[in-house]
Amino acid sequence: MAPDIPPPLAANTPPDATPMDRPALMAALRARIGRLERGGAAAALARAEAGTVPLAEAIDATLPDGGLARAGLHEVLAAETGAATGFAALILGRANGPVLWIGPDPDAWPSGLARYGLSPTDLVMVRAPRPADALWAMEEALRCPAVAGALLTLTDIDLTAARRLQLAAEAGGALGLLLRPDTEEPGPSAALTRWRVNALPSLGGNQHTLGDPRWSLDLLRCRGGQPRTWTATWRTTLDRLDTEADTTPVPATRRRRA
Repeated sequence: MAPDIPPPLAANTPPDATPMDRPALMAALRARIGRLERGGAAAALARAEAGTVPLAEAIDATLPDGGLARAGLHEVLAAETGAATGFAALILGRANGPVLWIGPDPDAWPSGLARYGLSPTDLVMVRAPRPADALWAMEEALRCPAVAGALLTLTDIDLTAARRLQLAAEAGGALGLLLRPDTEEPGPSAALTRWRVNALPSLGGNQHTLGDPRWSLDLLRCRGGQPRTWTATWRTTLDRLDTEADTTPVPATRRRRA
């Protein structure tokens, strides 16, 4: 980690929010990640050798790197919160190592995230009420070689702060996710990809069991690639993301200003 790097600035910081005790948090995170990584040399080596996180065959085939690139920042816009959270958990679960979930009041349910392959034993929840502290925690996490991935939930982020996070991911090798609400004008992005995730009716469910989650996945922006859209189903019992055969470009009316 790089504690000598000044934290990024964030606009609209609540004046009454208590500043984070950053040295104490850093010590606690180092200790927690150290416990997670103990005996995990093989997983760390596998992450270093694998430059991407796989999603689904049809999706990976359209991405420039053959999957979601590690050592980079990716953005997920939540048209429906539960669907976007599940998609983000799927990605982090395949990052193969310790992951941080950072937010002003992270209310993600670890047992629920496990449904998408994200083990609670790999998950570190970080509460950061002030945007400046949340951005600092995300940047430090991405710079740490022991971290496989990190997610930050926030509403807005300026281009300078996003670029810092991208550079931190490149330096540390972790996969970074920004989980944001889907708005009419999400603004410019320094992320390698930008996705919009919406919920579709699930498959195979009844009054006693949950069906397999189905999503509408819009790849709105991809550095070196083209926008696309898929209907995807998460096969809970198979730990697999299936897509329908037809993949088409995202209509311009849905892309808005991606």
